[in-house]
Amino acid sequence: MALDLSAVVRLVGGTCVPQRIDERTPIDGVTPVEAYVVVGNPNYATLVTGDEQELLRRLTAGGAIRDALTGAVFISHRDTPALRASLATHGMTAILGTDLGGVALHATLTTIIADDRAAADRLVTAGMNVLTQVARRGGVTAVIAELARRIDGWAVLLDPQGHLIASAGAGRLHVSDAIAIATGRPVRVRHDGLQLHPVGSDRDLAGRLVIATRSSRTSHARDLASLAAALFDLVLRTHDPSLTEHLGRQALLDTLSAGGPAAPALLHRWGVHESTLTAFELGAKTRTIDAERLLRRWFDELGAEHVFAASHGRVRGFVRSDVATELAVRVREFTPIAGSRLHLGIGTPAPTDALARSAVQARQALDAAFEDSLTVVEFAGLSTVELVFSTLADHGGGEIASVLDPLRDSSGAHTELALTLRVFLAEHGAHRSSAERLGIHRQTLVSRVRRVEELTGLSMDRADDRAAAWLALRAAGV
Repeated sequence: MALDLSAVVRLVGGTCVPQRIDERTPIDGVTPVEAYVVVGNPNYATLVTGDEQELLRRLTAGGAIRDALTGAVFISHRDTPALRASLATHGMTAILGTDLGGVALHATLTTIIADDRAAADRLVTAGMNVLTQVARRGGVTAVIAELARRIDGWAVLLDPQGHLIASAGAGRLHVSDAIAIATGRPVRVRHDGLQLHPVGSDRDLAGRLVIATRSSRTSHARDLASLAAALFDLVLRTHDPSLTEHLGRQALLDTLSAGGPAAPALLHRWGVHESTLTAFELGAKTRTIDAERLLRRWFDELGAEHVFAASHGRVRGFVRSDVATELAVRVREFTPIAGSRLHLGIGTPAPTDALARSAVQARQALDAAFEDSLTVVEFAGLSTVELVFSTLADHGGGEIASVLDPLRDSSGAHTELALTLRVFLAEHGAHRSSAERLGIHRQTLVSRVRRVEELTGLSMDRADDRAAAWLALRAAGV
C-alpha cells in the first residue's frame, strides 16, 4: 500500500506523534479500540479509534492487551498534554487533533483505506492484463521483463531444482540469492525484501519465482508476482508446436554459416535460388518486442522465404539485397513500444557458399546500432573499420585478429574475456555501464580487464592499444 501515517495526516489533519512506529509505516486497516486484540502484520500499522479513556484503561491493564495496542496507532480528534503524556508513557504512536472525530472519523478512515485498496487492486489487474498480452507475444522472457519493470525491481525464475530459467532487471546479479531463498540453503542472503512465489502446486511444482522491489508498495508487488507465478505455470506447461520449425531453421542457418557446396544446395531445397544473399541481424533492448513474430509477418508480406532464426533475443538470417532494403525501411518506420525501438544490422552481399563473413558483419553492425542508439546500421557504413580492412589482404586481417589469440580456449574459440573486452571498449571504458550490460559485478569486470591485459600485453589506458584491440575484435568476428 502507498497509504502510510503521513498520508493519513494529510487527508484527515492532525499531528503524528511517533513512538514505536514510524510515520512512514504503511496502514493495513482501522478498528474501534474495543475490537482490537492482536497485531495483524508487524510491517504494517492498524489505526485504532474510540474513547481515549477506554484506550488508557486497556493500556494500564498491561499484559497481552497492552502489548497489542502499543503495536497500533491511536487516532483521535482530541489533543491534550495529558493524553500525549499518557501515550508517551506507554510508548504508543498516535495521530492527534484530526479535523473529524467520533463516528465521522472512523467512517472517513474506513473509506480512505478502502479506496487505497481498490486502487492497488486496479493496478494489479491492469498489470496482469499487460502480462497476459506480453505472454502471447514473447513467452517467459517477455513476461519476466515486464514484471520486473512493473514492480520496480528485479525477478528471477527458477526450475524446481533451483536452476535458472530466466531473469530480468538486476536479477542476473542476484541469482545466487534467489537460489538460496528458493531452495532453503543456509547461505547469507545479501538482499533484503526478497519474496518467494511457487510456480504450480506443492505436488506439481513447475518452478519458483523470486522478486525484489525498490517500491514502498510491497503488497502490490506481492499480489502481482503471485498472479504472474500462476501465469508462468501456464506458460511453462504449454507445449510450443513451432519448436521443430525453430530447430529446423536454426540448423539451416548453421549450414549456411559453415559454407561450402552444402549451403546453396540446401537453399535450393528451401526454395531460395539466388546466387548471393545479404545477412541481417535484428534485435531490441526490450524483451516485450517480439522481433521474430514481426519478421514472420513482414517476410510473408514481402514474399520472402523465412531464412532466419531467433537466438538470445536476436534474430539473424539471410535475404536478397532488395528485401534487406525493404526490411530497413520497415524497421525505421516501426513505432517504438514503451520508448524502445527495433535495431537492425545489415552485412554486405556475399555468395551463398560463403555467407559467414556477411553474418559476422551483420552482428557487428547491430552491435553498433545498439551502442550508438541507431535504428539501422549497414556494415558498409562503418567507414573507419571498413576502410582499414579494405586496404589489407586477407592475411592482414588474420594478423590483426591474432592479437587476441591468447584469449582463446583449447578449442580455439574465444572465451568470455573477448566478449568482456568488446563490451568494455564499446562502453568507452565505463566500468558501471559495462558491468550492467554484461550482468556482472564491477569488481568482476575489473578482474577480467586486467586478465585481458596480462594475456595480450595490451593496456586499456593507452589509446593505441584500445584501437588495436577494437580492430582485432572486428577482424576476429567477436
